[in-house]
Amino acid sequence: MSNINFVPDDYVQSNESRRANLMCLVLFSVVMAALGGSFVTIKIRQRACSAEESLVNTKMVKMQEAIQKFEELQTKRKEMMKTALTTAELLEPVPRSVLLASLTNNLPAGVSLVKLSLVQKDPGDGTSKRRRSSKDKYATAKSGGTASAAPKQSREQRLETHMDIEGMAPSDIEVADYIEHLGDSVLLDNVALVESVEKKIEDTSYRLFKLKAMLAREVHLTKDDVDSIRAKAENSVYQF
Repeated sequence: MSNINFVPDDYVQSNESRRANLMCLVLFSVVMAALGGSFVTIKIRQRACSAEESLVNTKMVKMQEAIQKFEELQTKRKEMMKTALTTAELLEPVPRSVLLASLTNNLPAGVSLVKLSLVQKDPGDGTSKRRRSSKDKYATAKSGGTASAAPKQSREQRLETHMDIEGMAPSDIEVADYIEHLGDSVLLDNVALVESVEKKIEDTSYRLFKLKAMLAREVHLTKDDVDSIRAKAENSVYQF
């Protein structure tokens, strides 16, 4: 006996259509949820990347400013050293390039020069008081004469060259070593410490020191002495 279906075909088709629509709706909801989750994840990552990029840009700006300041300092240092060397060639009795080379040769490890000032004074015009160094006394005693017996000198011969030296050092030990080295130099007399103060650059401490000295009187350097001093300073003074 054959089965007789009393359900109309329209009803069956309607049910199948509803099921198909429901399945499509569920699949559409799943896809939209996945897309929404992906969109939120991408936005979060974009914000994180933007924040990191801003941080990197800020660091780059600070580094550029630091590099620019360093370049400016280097430019000023080059100009200062060139000016000092140019002025040195015009002054007597010792070529200032030789004097600057000697100051550089005597630098202990870690010590650097920041500023050097040279002033010539006439001890007879009331601007400075004549100070006889140990070298002067030794020369006088060796010659058997006295200061009053010395021949009369011209104003140019009486000029004394006073120096103000500024520099940086890791500690006062290096400053003391530098003063000792300068005191042993045949070119300098009356080397004295003016001040030594502590400074900081970020987390690094250093000593900013100031010295006073005077160019030794009646210094006579041979060509070999000058060439030797300049040769020692070739890599430190003339190469900027």
